[in-house]
Amino acid sequence: MDTVTELSCDVRELVDRRLAGLLDQEVGRLGFLDEADISLVREFLTSFVLEGGKRLRPAFVYWGYRAAGGEGAAAVVPAACAVELVHAAALLLDDVMDEAGTRRGRPAAHVALAGLHRRSGWRGDAGRFGESAATLLALLALSWADAALLETGARLGAALDVLTRMRVEAVGGQYLDLTRAAGGGDDRAGVISLYKSGKYTVERPLHLGHAVAGGCPGTRRLLTSYALPLGEAFQLRDDVEGVFGDPARTGKPAGADLLQGKATYLLAWARRETGSPLLDDIADQRGVAVAKDLMVACGAREAAERRISALVEEAVAALDRPPGVPPDARVALAELAVLATEEKS
Repeated sequence: MDTVTELSCDVRELVDRRLAGLLDQEVGRLGFLDEADISLVREFLTSFVLEGGKRLRPAFVYWGYRAAGGEGAAAVVPAACAVELVHAAALLLDDVMDEAGTRRGRPAAHVALAGLHRRSGWRGDAGRFGESAATLLALLALSWADAALLETGARLGAALDVLTRMRVEAVGGQYLDLTRAAGGGDDRAGVISLYKSGKYTVERPLHLGHAVAGGCPGTRRLLTSYALPLGEAFQLRDDVEGVFGDPARTGKPAGADLLQGKATYLLAWARRETGSPLLDDIADQRGVAVAKDLMVACGAREAAERRISALVEEAVAALDRPPGVPPDARVALAELAVLATEEKS
């Protein structure tokens, strides 16, 4: 194992350890709730945060910090934890809005909470309860993100500004995603990908690490030049996996984006190339299968793969622009570009 990879693993362990401590601390502040309610928070939020995910966004926070001249890891770990909590909130809300049945190979939180309602014989609509409870858990995670960031130190203000921008952009991107799916248009697929996923996954985490380190404007511009194409490539890979990936590997149901009419690069390409009405109002798994065949036949999948490769090359090449980044940061960011966009096997 090389030094850069070892360091990335060490950072993940630090983030996991700090998250565990932070979550225990914050759950301890919920003493006004009943024990059963606290157990629900532990089961459906703290376990969700601690037991899943690749910690990709915290890795970008850390290497943005190192790229900007930051040393060690202690100063940046709180910011990395904050981003992971924002990510947990986003996943909980995304599953509610998408009416997703599963997440990471398990029932989505709102589904499991609806099941709890039914088993308990509580009053009211079980589905409504599940969605409402999952939304509240997401809001709690967002609050805890701020609690994590409070330990940033002297550069708290700059870090909070970046974290706030990241949350605003993610909400705006999600809103565009919802409205375009409802309206059936894919005219802003690129903008949706940029704000719903690209900036939120790569650029703003890098900027957050840069802010904690007190980096210079030139390095921030370099990080943006790397992040924007990589963020687009990341979303493209997610789109491809959402259609062609094995649910057992992706943890998400196959074809969900197609069934929801999401505006994606794949769908926009296939509609343009085929003009087929079969790509509109896809209603069931048979329609998903037909759409997949059309996407392959018209070259949409191949075009997406070519686009991913070109964007990754563009991102890595940006790391060599002035003022440059430290050698270990360059190696790590190049590795992360591949890791974030590789096909799941």
